[in-house]
Order: sequence, then C-alpha cells, then structure tokens
Amino acid sequence: MRAVGYQNPGPIDGEDALVDVTLPEPAAGGRDLLVEVKAVSVNPVDVKVRASARPAAGAWKVLGWDAAGIVRAVGPEVTAFRPGDEVFYAGAIDRPGTNAELHLVDERIAGPKPRTLDWAAAAALPLTAVTAWEALFDRLRVTAPVPGAAPAVLIVGGAGGVGSIAIQLLRARTDLTVIATASRPETVDWVRRMGAHHVVDHRRPLAAEVAALGLGAPAFVFSTTHTDAHLAKIATLIAPQGRFALIDDPPALDIVPFKRKSVSVHWELMFTRSLFTTADMAEQGAIFAEVSRLVDAGQLVSTVTERLAPISAANLKAAHAELESHSARGKIVLEGWA
Repeated sequence: MRAVGYQNPGPIDGEDALVDVTLPEPAAGGRDLLVEVKAVSVNPVDVKVRASARPAAGAWKVLGWDAAGIVRAVGPEVTAFRPGDEVFYAGAIDRPGTNAELHLVDERIAGPKPRTLDWAAAAALPLTAVTAWEALFDRLRVTAPVPGAAPAVLIVGGAGGVGSIAIQLLRARTDLTVIATASRPETVDWVRRMGAHHVVDHRRPLAAEVAALGLGAPAFVFSTTHTDAHLAKIATLIAPQGRFALIDDPPALDIVPFKRKSVSVHWELMFTRSLFTTADMAEQGAIFAEVSRLVDAGQLVSTVTERLAPISAANLKAAHAELESHSARGKIVLEGWA
C-alpha cells in the first residue's frame, strides 16, 4: 500500500523529512477496524513527532492521527462496526499513523462519520474535537459553576484547530460566555465566525484585556498554545477557585502563582485513554458519535481551512511547514491518493 513516512527525524526542509513509500497491507485483529483512508489532517503532534522520534533501524515511521474513511475489514472481536461503514477518528500515538492507504484503529476510539460532511471536512475534526471535549467537559468540568466567578471561558489561541472547535462546543453545549484570543484581522474574524462572544489580543496585557470586558473574573481558562508566555497573566485574571487547563508542552511550568487562588490545573492529552487502555477508553468513541450528531444537526461546522490533494510526501511537507510557521488557522486537510 502507499504511505508517507520517514526514517530520520529532523527539520521539514530536509530531503528525506517525509518520503512516499510502499508498505505491506495491515490485517485487522482483535477489536481493530481496517480503514481505507480517504482524507487526513495535520496537527502539531505530527510536527513534534517528526522532528524528534526515531523509528527502529530500517523501519519507516508513518505519521498522522486524524482520518476519515471506509471500514474494509474488522477484527473478530469488533461489535460496533462492519465493512462499508464510514468512520472518522484520531488514532493512537503508539501505533502506525493514518498517512497510509490502509490503517488499523481500535473500534473503541472511532465514530460514525458525519453524514453531512465530505471526507476532507470530516477529517479536520477528530483529534481537535476530542481534545477540546475532554479538556472542557472532563478536565475543566465547565458545566459545574465556580462560586462567585463569571460564567465565562477564556480560550488562549482561539483560531487554532483545538480553539476553533472548543468555541463551537461551548456554544452548542453550554450558556457560558466565550472569550477567545486572536491577534490578526483574519484570525479575529475566524474566531468570531466560530462563535466567540468576545475577542481579545494576546499580544497585549491579557489580564487587562479581559478585565476591560467588564464581565468579572472568568471561571475557566483553556490554553492551547504558548502557555508559558501567558501563565502569569492567566494567574492574575482567573477567578478564585477557578479551573485551568492546557494542552501544549512548555519546557517548564511554574504553577505556584495559582496556589493563592486555589486554582486547579489540568493537563489534557487525548491519547491517554488509548495509550493506557483505560477502563473508559470507549468514551472517545461516544464523543465522536456525539460530535457527528451535532455536526449533522447544524450545531458544529468543520474547521477545515485549506485542502491539499493528493495525500503525498510533497503535500504533507507543505502542511508541516505551514504548521511550523504558527500562522495557520483552523485545519489543513489532505485528501485522496494519486
């Protein structure tokens, strides 16, 4: 089967950073679905792994976690899907990735593809939707009020893939006021289109920007990027007994300033359930099913902003380079095979 992989980690401009390869077709066993991949999207995790993770000598590392496609075969223990079903999912970080014509995924972390979306639009959603959902509803518990706090959520990095879907999920499933950060005209417009009630500029003093809205101290803060640069300001602006979540990887994180306010700090990684085969691993499949329902009901829209075709090393290199520029908004999706 056709795939895109690498053998030597390094910068994206290297000649062998990503390579078109031919690999053996995988076979479904256990609770696996064998999926014919129709579209994939790229995420910051793709960039991080490509730059640092070295596969075994002579082996190819295939990246990619987001995918939408058709189930072609199922393992003997599968109960929820059958061949011919259309699915979307975000995969597992400890298994080969989705940048391949055929891919194996555990049925517990897959869901039915939204009927109203094409392959590319569906592939834009899985990883960011699960990340945002778990951060908001499992970690921050945004449906449980913080006494005395403003019923509001500040999303740092509102125009990114996770921020874009987090805004929508909050609008679809809560009555909270959504404040998002953005700094360029195009990203300000984007987060407003996603549904943010207020937009503040993270290049300006963030605590003052939020205070100027006149809402009071927000109960919740969800940081998706550059957390270390904004941490002191977040500690200032968040309400006492508030809840703070982050998803990025600062080299260090001093949370001592949160102690005075008894703020709880939560790290979200959507791969945790699959990585440790947790007892509630199937919850991710349930999240995908609900996201699919919300999309088909018109309450969520795809966050795809750029489409490339086909799925190839050249196009994936271009997508990785754009992500590394930190100028992307929404999601970059690749679809089809040459």
